[in-house]
Amino acid sequence: MPRVNRTVVLTLLIASSSVFLLFQLYYYRTYVSKAGPHILSRTGQLTASDVQWQTVKKFLAVTGRCGSRTAAFSALTGQSHRSLCTPTCGSMILASYWLLSRKALSCCSCGARIPDWPAWTICQGEDIPLHFLFRLNGYIIQVVFLYERSGNYLWHGALRLKANRDRSFAPFKLLDFGRHAGAYDRPELVLTVLDGLDIQVPRNVSHFLSEQQHSHFLECRYRDARNFLQLYPDDTSPTAMDFHRKAKSLLHLAARTLKQLNIPFWLSSGTCLGWFRQCSIISYSRDVDIGIFIADFRWDIIAAFRDAGLSLKHKFGKVEDSLELSFVSEDVKLDIFFFYEDADIVWNGGTQAKSGRKFKYIFPRFSLCWTELLELKVRVPCETLDYVTANYGSSWSIPVRSWDWKSSPSNVQENGVWPRAEWVELIQVY
Repeated sequence: MPRVNRTVVLTLLIASSSVFLLFQLYYYRTYVSKAGPHILSRTGQLTASDVQWQTVKKFLAVTGRCGSRTAAFSALTGQSHRSLCTPTCGSMILASYWLLSRKALSCCSCGARIPDWPAWTICQGEDIPLHFLFRLNGYIIQVVFLYERSGNYLWHGALRLKANRDRSFAPFKLLDFGRHAGAYDRPELVLTVLDGLDIQVPRNVSHFLSEQQHSHFLECRYRDARNFLQLYPDDTSPTAMDFHRKAKSLLHLAARTLKQLNIPFWLSSGTCLGWFRQCSIISYSRDVDIGIFIADFRWDIIAAFRDAGLSLKHKFGKVEDSLELSFVSEDVKLDIFFFYEDADIVWNGGTQAKSGRKFKYIFPRFSLCWTELLELKVRVPCETLDYVTANYGSSWSIPVRSWDWKSSPSNVQENGVWPRAEWVELIQVY
């Protein structure tokens, strides 16, 4: 029996193994989807016979062939752009709208040959690319355009239809995205496969969906701010500009520190007024004010701010009543007011150190929304006008440089006196 050449045998084994591996890879990419993205299916099973999934799959296949970066967020696809009001002119979605409508969008003029798009109908909510709704086989695909804002977060606008738009095109009230503008942390995207199609999804899907439930974004009232600054020009002196720089740095530091502790906060008092009235901080306020619900208090908050480089200036009250913390950095004070919920109101306390007198500031209940201040994504009360009016009265739009925190606020009430025996614990000044 002739002797078999071992080199030939080894070569044949390697070749056959390679062919088998390539077949497995082809089978996996063509017929198998990775676990995790079944949120796109109504039934939870992504099968070829599922009309809903076939609709989404067709959409993703077209975007993929056109080189459009598409990420699947829950039951929608999101198109991301780098800068606000500067769409990517190579975008398949913008080009397809241009081809279908025979007119260019206000921010972009571009075109491309798009296969199969005449089978789709389209409805748009704004002249700038914010939302597109595609309809095929009785299903609606909502495309949300996400923009990167200066605070290094993602933003999408509200879906607002013009008067001449077909309001029967889709069940707009049932759409998860578009009822209001939204803001999100930049998610880390991972590549996965859906029935042989490459698609990106957030690595932490549950976190993104949780963000979506609390994403409501309020834009600053820029037109009113310009009118205000025409009447009351901003202070551009070196002292004011130095405070602006320090306040911005302090607010960013506070946001990072509280995020590490998973403690939500919002702009309060004069800082909230500055954002609402003039889209900036009030140069003569000389401090930064934030609010935190007492339910979110953590005992390690003082240590965390000290580790971040801030010095504790004072600690008033106790967790059960009128807690207030104040830190200082570069001669700028950070006041943290803790808010207590009581029936249909919320309130925060104040303490006069030399007398032990207590004060209470009453606010109507409010929810929290995102906004941007000093290039930072930050929360404010959604009902900002009610919040500001409660604190500063109906004349909040008129600057007041002489302010007494014990008597000037419209919502201040006397709240008794701390027992002198407890002053050492409840009135601490450093």
